[in-house]
Amino acid sequence: MTSRTPPLLVRCHDKEGMHRLRDDLLSVYTEVYADLLSDPFFHPQRFWERLENYANAPGFSLVTGWAGPDLIGYSLGYRLPKGSRWWRGYRGDAAPDALIEDGKRTFAVTQLMVLPAWRRRGHARRLHDTLLNDRPEQRSTLLVKPDNVPARTAYLTWGWQPFGQVKPFDDSPVYDSLTAQLPLPGSHVHG
Repeated sequence: MTSRTPPLLVRCHDKEGMHRLRDDLLSVYTEVYADLLSDPFFHPQRFWERLENYANAPGFSLVTGWAGPDLIGYSLGYRLPKGSRWWRGYRGDAAPDALIEDGKRTFAVTQLMVLPAWRRRGHARRLHDTLLNDRPEQRSTLLVKPDNVPARTAYLTWGWQPFGQVKPFDDSPVYDSLTAQLPLPGSHVHG
């Protein structure tokens, strides 16, 4: 007898949905970021505070992936408001107007994570594509740790382009910044 992996069920949530899923979201986060939790920037409480700030922003969206009753991953983001501090600490050679947000142009993907046991099955791509599907913004941006080669490689394969580096908080790492025009070419959203 063979056991069959349950199909991924994808759900979309707003701010209230995020709050209802707090324990599940933090459980996935602590498993995915287990090796970084001793760094105060990655502490679960700091992470949750950032999520609450994102959830208060315009255009916030959370996409969760479920295998049966278990949350196995999620992605979330929000539209950068006018005068956003997203590009604070930017290092690169972008034109100055590329770093000025008007409140309509850019959607920031702030998280995309899948539990280790569920990786390499296309789940991250599905969460990513569902989050970005039908977004009204012109472009999207995200930050990825330079040493996270699997994630960085996936994003580049999915149509993202390098866009300098950003150190978004005084105590955060320096991240590679990536951008992509919306809609993303080759997006794969399945029901």
